[in-house]
Amino acid sequence: MPADRLARVLGTLANPHRLGVVAALARRRNYVSRLARELGISRALLQAHLRRLEAAGLVMGQLEISSDGKAMKFYEVTPFALHLTPQSIADALSPLTTHEHVPEDGEKGSPQ
Repeated sequence: MPADRLARVLGTLANPHRLGVVAALARRRNYVSRLARELGISRALLQAHLRRLEAAGLVMGQLEISSDGKAMKFYEVTPFALHLTPQSIADALSPLTTHEHVPEDGEKGSPQ
């Protein structure tokens, strides 16, 4: 996973409400009003969290029309797996790093 995507995913998941949304949607797909009631948060707050989760590619929403003609947006978790280790972080950052030689202490050119 590229570093920018990794940072976006980790930043998005670094919120207890968004973790709760992911956990609830892992159990079953749901629409906004029912999910807000189940989580005990306002629809406006839930929608803000869902936008962040969707932008990070962790959930996806689909507009559906109910039998009584109401538009309902259903959300579900997008399959993802994170295996976070120091090496996976280094691998994600490797395209961003340069291979310049940085002088060590005592080497000519090192800052004093």
